[in-house]
Amino acid sequence: MSTLAIDLHYLPNLEFFCAIWEAEEIWLCPEDTYQRKSWFNRTQIKLTNKVETLSVPIVGRRPRIALDAVSIDYSQNWQKNHLRGIQSAYGKAPFFEFFFPYLEHVFEKKPAYLWDLNMEFLTICLKLVQRPVKLRLVKKEQIAEVDRDLRGLFRPGEDFLERKYYRAVPYMQLFGLDFEPNLSVLDLLFCEGPSAGGLIRKSIKKE
Repeated sequence: MSTLAIDLHYLPNLEFFCAIWEAEEIWLCPEDTYQRKSWFNRTQIKLTNKVETLSVPIVGRRPRIALDAVSIDYSQNWQKNHLRGIQSAYGKAPFFEFFFPYLEHVFEKKPAYLWDLNMEFLTICLKLVQRPVKLRLVKKEQIAEVDRDLRGLFRPGEDFLERKYYRAVPYMQLFGLDFEPNLSVLDLLFCEGPSAGGLIRKSIKKE
């Protein structure tokens, strides 16, 4: 069995899906330490004239806290802002009405911890791109047994071209003539629907 350890992301981008696509089991470690400026609480979508970063606010600065202990700050109306941003970006996309209710349902549940929110979104996104891979929660001491460990590899602001997992394969996007690569998988799902999985496979960079 091919196993792969990776950090949990918020509505992950296409590089994430290319990296995990061929694994049979994904290992996720809730005991890992929270890192600032990571994909754990942010994602990117395409608006009319720019790429927008959506960030989930967390409670306090949280130095050296386990990932599954990071609490979401609901004193800010971030869910409404994220849903409005997604509607503004993709409301006219071909598959918006089909996929948007899945997101709304998760946001309405208001999970206390960011880990739980991300796990639910990842599970849904894997289902929607038709990739039935097993997700396994592991302890730190188990990571040594994994076939490939990609934790800490993907960080905001770093260029995917420097890594070996994702190559930009253009698909239909709503705004502008220039293709924006490596956005949240939501961009691909809303624009391409059932073709999303096939486009992810085409986007896997061959070593």
